[in-house]
Amino acid sequence: MNIVFFSTKAYDKEFFSRANATHGFALHFLEVPLNPTTALLAQGHEVVCVFVNDVVGAETLNVLARQGVKLLALRCAGYNNVDLKAASALGIQVVRVPAYSPHSVAEHTLALILTLNRKTHRAYNRVKEGNFSLHGLMGFDLFGKTAGLIGLGKIGLVTARILKGFGCRVLGYDIQKPQEADAIGIDFTSLEALYAQSDIISLHCPLTPDTYHLINEESIRLMKKGVMLINTSRGALIDTRAVIDGLKSEHIRYLGVDVYEEEADLFFEDLSNRVIQDDVFMRLLSFNNVLITGHQAFLPAMPSAALPRLPSKILPSTADRSSCRMRLRQANVYPIPDTPLSWPTYLRCSPLPC
Repeated sequence: MNIVFFSTKAYDKEFFSRANATHGFALHFLEVPLNPTTALLAQGHEVVCVFVNDVVGAETLNVLARQGVKLLALRCAGYNNVDLKAASALGIQVVRVPAYSPHSVAEHTLALILTLNRKTHRAYNRVKEGNFSLHGLMGFDLFGKTAGLIGLGKIGLVTARILKGFGCRVLGYDIQKPQEADAIGIDFTSLEALYAQSDIISLHCPLTPDTYHLINEESIRLMKKGVMLINTSRGALIDTRAVIDGLKSEHIRYLGVDVYEEEADLFFEDLSNRVIQDDVFMRLLSFNNVLITGHQAFLPAMPSAALPRLPSKILPSTADRSSCRMRLRQANVYPIPDTPLSWPTYLRCSPLPC
């Protein structure tokens, strides 16, 4: 079995190679991203493994099919960068990691909240320069504040448990109320009520056509003045220009993001010696109440122990298809394919036929 990896970093090679020791597949690692041009590099490989910013549209998939690729494996949970209908038509099966460690992403969410609130990043830099002034470092108690979570999947529920531990009232919104909501103490509510009542709003929903720019000028207008907005899900859930306007008017008092709509040309690379050309991103960086991390929430705090579990969910499935429960089947989109997707529509994971 020949598997080629696109957009790889040193940690990908290390952990996938370690996980492959018991399988013996032929692994080839490429640093270049997958797109219609680089797809030619997949020649001779039955399996292609991609990451969040690889472009896997119809054009790319057609090139892959001509190279003999039979399986597309996403080493990520999101699949909005893949044209599933085109893959199905070409006979290319698609699998994904159903979820990263929900604790890893939820804890990073809290790290953004706490850093923005208590301004520990600013305090750290001050102390290193011998400045021990406390001016401008005032935060607030999380205890008693209302946190609104949009999306109550695994990550959203873990985030809710952590926030409850801080003494927060937790509001939640999703298309269906999860069974665990009452036990955790989540007040299930409408989006409008969540916007109006939340001191902190955190996004944990997938990116679909209907969640694109979910946070926009209109939704910001419904939020409490001085709200803290957090996004560790997908960058395009937020209309960045609208958020910038919200920051300028101080309607949004804090912004913490681990994702960015145009991150494909920025994240996962060292650009410290270049002039960044994205003016919108640079405007975000100019605010002292904005905290941006480079899509690192999925990395567990102890990667040597946790990351090997990710490739183990992908690699065995290429050898034993009957064991794979991660295939994305276009037939399972609800509502039926070729109709508008209502928010938020999930692709269901189902086992391959034995």
